[in-house]
Amino acid sequence: MRPLEGVKILDLSHVLAMPYCTMVLSDLGAEVIKIEKNDGDDSRKFGPYKNGESAYFMSINRNKKSIVLNLKEEKGKEIVRELIKKCDVITENFRPGTMEKLGFSYENIKKINPSIIYATISQFGNDSVYPGRPGYDIIAQAYGGLMSITGYPDNPPTRVGSSIADIISGLFSAIAILGALRTKDKTGKGQYIDTAMVDCIIAILENAAVRYTVSGEIPQRIGSRHPSLTPFDVFKTLDGHMVIGIGNDHLWEMFCKSIPEFNLLIMAERFKNNDFRTKNEAELKKIIEEWTQKHTTEDLVKMITDAGVPCGPVNTIDRVINDENTKYRKMLFEFDHPIAGKMVTANSPLNLPLTPCKDHIRPPALGENTEEVLSKVLGYSKEKIEELKKDKIIYVRE
Repeated sequence: MRPLEGVKILDLSHVLAMPYCTMVLSDLGAEVIKIEKNDGDDSRKFGPYKNGESAYFMSINRNKKSIVLNLKEEKGKEIVRELIKKCDVITENFRPGTMEKLGFSYENIKKINPSIIYATISQFGNDSVYPGRPGYDIIAQAYGGLMSITGYPDNPPTRVGSSIADIISGLFSAIAILGALRTKDKTGKGQYIDTAMVDCIIAILENAAVRYTVSGEIPQRIGSRHPSLTPFDVFKTLDGHMVIGIGNDHLWEMFCKSIPEFNLLIMAERFKNNDFRTKNEAELKKIIEEWTQKHTTEDLVKMITDAGVPCGPVNTIDRVINDENTKYRKMLFEFDHPIAGKMVTANSPLNLPLTPCKDHIRPPALGENTEEVLSKVLGYSKEKIEELKKDKIIYVRE
């Protein structure tokens, strides 16, 4: 039994933000019924591809059941209404107003299932001073201030390397849905969850927000170094780059005492505590980097780790995938897809010993579960399913 065993989610979402949310919930055991249009979720058209199948789609849609419905027809909408009666949660991340046009506003859905939990993700939220304004991850990162503090001073504002606004809003939505399910268990009542991607970016600004509210200082791009801790940065090595994270004065002493070249730095007034080191960061980085550039990354990581100081290599993705700890922690999900063949994607980081979350059902092919869901969940006969196929209301993968 996984934690969410027995919970049914009707997932009308597409691309990344909400699909990531429902994937996390499916890892926890929820049954996710993913409704797709005839040509599939938009992300099925995102590369890379293997045998014509999108690896992007597969990376964020494990454990789900795919059904294809024609929501332009009333018969397709009627199937959705019947599924709503059977589900605990409905999720979507369309542009605000789209669900209302389809006839599936929260108010309408509540009439069908009064205890439904309705979760939506949009750029600014459905209740916003910017109603209906569309957006993507990069726009949320920009509007929410994250890009203004990412990158180096002499370079333009930089998008974080992964779609963090999408992913974080998916995670926050998953947390909200878990809270709503707990409330539903106690009260029997559902609720409306309105998550905004920009809100989620603001929520993770961490010390940047309070640096401004406390001091009036507007945080700027400072590269990889920490604004309040030193040394806490990327350093060049003989064959690449590494990071060193010294978060307190005790670690600084450990670092200096363990490296002969730095024994005297403990006595230097300008580096005696974190505040002084941060004021003199540029000079200290130059001193440390002159030393790190004489050694390989591997040697440095061993030397500094042996001293008890946090550090690590700046790994490329191939090194991460092939790292022995990645495999030991079961962070790779390997599966055989009926079209793409053997695939490897990132796995769930959730570790619940009593209810393991790392063994999954592979991502579905388009419409693969249409007949299964209609027959098992809604009790449709073979004759009715054939009629719906003939009328082009559903698509069933042969």
